[in-house]
Amino acid sequence: MTIEFMLLVNKQGQTRLAHYTKFLPIEERSAMEGEIVRKCLQRRETECNFLEHLHYKIVYRRYASLFVIVGIDGSRATSTAAPETGNDTFYTCAGDGDGNAMQEGELAVFEFIHLVVETFDKYFGDVCELDVMFNLEKAHFILEEMIANERSVRNKQAP
Repeated sequence: MTIEFMLLVNKQGQTRLAHYTKFLPIEERSAMEGEIVRKCLQRRETECNFLEHLHYKIVYRRYASLFVIVGIDGSRATSTAAPETGNDTFYTCAGDGDGNAMQEGELAVFEFIHLVVETFDKYFGDVCELDVMFNLEKAHFILEEMIANERSVRNKQAP
């Protein structure tokens, strides 16, 4: 399960940071970002923070006015369709009464998001939207290092 992209978006849906680990054409990026951001912003706080879009699993967290959205490879997706939403597929969270447990990888990404925000907090000193906007290069560098480190740790754990 690999991280494909990470977005930092404000409540108005404006992308403040977009970090991709693989090349995507700009047209495809902007269309996909718009759809994913709309889906995440429309969800209520009581809903699960995991959903599926195209061939990605989307994991997101809200911190004050910023949403941190991560797209991971969804080739091994196990999900349930939500009847009221048509084609959208949503994950069933652990403890929902259906007996479906969230895969370990999505929860690790959920915690990875928190680790990224904590790291930004330490570096920028109580990070906010403006810190990311005015220090975009530093934010990208931090993300790149954390994602690369996550890959190396995962490879060391593999038998």
